[in-house]
Amino acid sequence: MAPNANIPIIDIAAPGVDRTAIARQLVEAAVEHGFIYIRNTGKYINLGDIDAAFDLSKKLFKAPVEEKAACTIQQNNRGQVGDYKEAFNFGEFKDAKAQQPLPPTIQPNEPFLNSFRDQCHALCLELLNLLGIGLEVDPPTFFSAAHLREKGDSGTILRMLYYPPSSATSSPDDVRAGAHSDYGSLTLLFRLRGQAGLEILTRENTWAPVPVTPPGAEADALPPILINIGDLLSYWTNGMFRSTVHRVVFGGEGAPGETDTGPRYSMAFFCHPVGSVTLDPVPSERVKQFVAPEGTPHANPYAERKVMTADEHLFMRLRESYKGLYKEEEATKA
Repeated sequence: MAPNANIPIIDIAAPGVDRTAIARQLVEAAVEHGFIYIRNTGKYINLGDIDAAFDLSKKLFKAPVEEKAACTIQQNNRGQVGDYKEAFNFGEFKDAKAQQPLPPTIQPNEPFLNSFRDQCHALCLELLNLLGIGLEVDPPTFFSAAHLREKGDSGTILRMLYYPPSSATSSPDDVRAGAHSDYGSLTLLFRLRGQAGLEILTRENTWAPVPVTPPGAEADALPPILINIGDLLSYWTNGMFRSTVHRVVFGGEGAPGETDTGPRYSMAFFCHPVGSVTLDPVPSERVKQFVAPEGTPHANPYAERKVMTADEHLFMRLRESYKGLYKEEEATKA
């Protein structure tokens, strides 16, 4: 049995918390692991709303196939995705209205989806502020200011996911979601207690399980929110922050009481900067002085010092993932 990933649990909402000390802890976790557990206290995201969002997710994935097929994913990364798992991407809302078709089954829940996205975004802004403080960026709001929605549209996505249960033919080598890294700045991952399967690729090139409820969080009302650094923030920090490869498997191990045999539901909030933001060098001495060790395994291949916009970075990654959507576009360039 592989040992669980050694990911720190950080409470950013504790009474009297020292923000500078917490900010430094977040930075060290981003550098060393690329993944961080954030204690789920309800300060930033209402605990009842997390439960309600999971209930809505189950309702969505039970909706008629025809409803979801009418909302398949487009080049803007919004809509339904179906492979082994099933997923639905919700993009930006404007004036509390979705800017994409919603399946009729969940159309009445549009105001709730907008509110839940708002809460997720607020938590991301707080985390980005703390990372700026921890890196001694001047100004410390450098990252968060690039994510302010009043400045323009972004590639930010709320994704609901459903993984079918294992079957008699499933083996420990079967993969529910293949090895990948995330595209954006930060990802918030919400999981249900008891559902194992997530693994991260360690610096030693081995797969380590990531339990839903790590030791120390058993008494919390809900499992901690799992945060991971995305490709864009790794690129932006010149590879100093790790965008860690991860996957979801059958035969996954976790904490006692966790299993991978039943259906698995999760929700991910992929936070991106405003699309027109230029990914200029981060004004931090620590980032400027960072040099990745030669031959570092899993170094982010996108962490080169080439200035591009957030949208350019996102669509570079989308083209790699969803080649079929871009065939016609690429053909016109040939």
